[in-house]
Amino acid sequence: MSKILIVGAGLSGATLAERLASAGFEVTIIEQRNHVAGNCYDYKDENGILINQYGAHIFHTNNVRVQKYVERFAEWKPWFHKVIGKIGQTHFPIPVNIDTVNILLQENICDEQSMKAWLQENSSKIDPVKNSEDVALNRVGPKLYELIFKEYTFKQWAKYPADLDKSVLERIPVRQDNNPYYFSDSFQALPVGGYTEFVKNMLCHPNITVSLNTEYDHSMKNDYSHVFYTGPIDQYFSSSGLPKLEYRSIRFELERLDVDQYQPNSVVNYPSSEVLFTRIVEYKHFLNQKCPGKTTIVKEFTTGDGDPYYPVPTKENQELYEKYKKLTLEEGSKVSFVGRLANYKYYNMDQAILAALETFDEWHAHV
Repeated sequence: MSKILIVGAGLSGATLAERLASAGFEVTIIEQRNHVAGNCYDYKDENGILINQYGAHIFHTNNVRVQKYVERFAEWKPWFHKVIGKIGQTHFPIPVNIDTVNILLQENICDEQSMKAWLQENSSKIDPVKNSEDVALNRVGPKLYELIFKEYTFKQWAKYPADLDKSVLERIPVRQDNNPYYFSDSFQALPVGGYTEFVKNMLCHPNITVSLNTEYDHSMKNDYSHVFYTGPIDQYFSSSGLPKLEYRSIRFELERLDVDQYQPNSVVNYPSSEVLFTRIVEYKHFLNQKCPGKTTIVKEFTTGDGDPYYPVPTKENQELYEKYKKLTLEEGSKVSFVGRLANYKYYNMDQAILAALETFDEWHAHV
């Protein structure tokens, strides 16, 4: 039986481990943290509320293969995610819809045709679109760009939208109706038992051994027929002499409060530069958890220090990543680089799982 090493027990690593083990390979998965599930890791806090340690995660996909795959390992409950923004004492829907415009700009739009006309009249006409500022100006115009997107993006990325690849704000839709939901995917849900239980179910196979609190060392690959690496690619090639890639991390401030409810929604974003944190998540809302007289909130502050969460999509970072990518060729067929950090891509959860499934398909077909 061929022995495989997987570095990282997040979604990418867990998916690969499950597929390889089911195909008859002996799999060791190592994880530098003290838990599996990567940034999806969740647990019940002192209030008995299930919370995500690394920020709220909502699973959504249009990919039938991914949906059928994840449904094998957990019971999923539909969850149609809403996000609201708060400026001063005013709450409004995000993404932009009819209500957003009416609330923030005192308009009186009442139907889709009027909203479409308003967007046409107020949006900019920038061609070609070169960056995320162009995207936002083309979609919603300068007033909403200044109110909602400009400063929030700077808090999130330490860069204004004009300095970021257009893909950043292309991820955020604009509605022409009153639809308050953040995503439009056909499958939107949360695992009833939490993401940690979901990932543990993926790894529950006699061919899988999990080793926590374990750092990867290059000498390890000598003991395995193949290595699948899901960590930061610049960390793998730290001795190359290349500069580090740029990532954003998050600092979390958790508060347990003796109130039934702190805010009207699970996630409230704070676009203004006057508020230092980007958002507050009140986890009690997710799956309508019950905890009378108590709640748990988490304020999120995006930072350049700490665990790498988000690759920063700038031209300079992409060019640097391409240099790292060339180094992967020197590893030959012995090591595969998979996942958000190894591929320096801003994957959603379903995209990470799909990429891992396709990586397995391709690799297994040539073994």
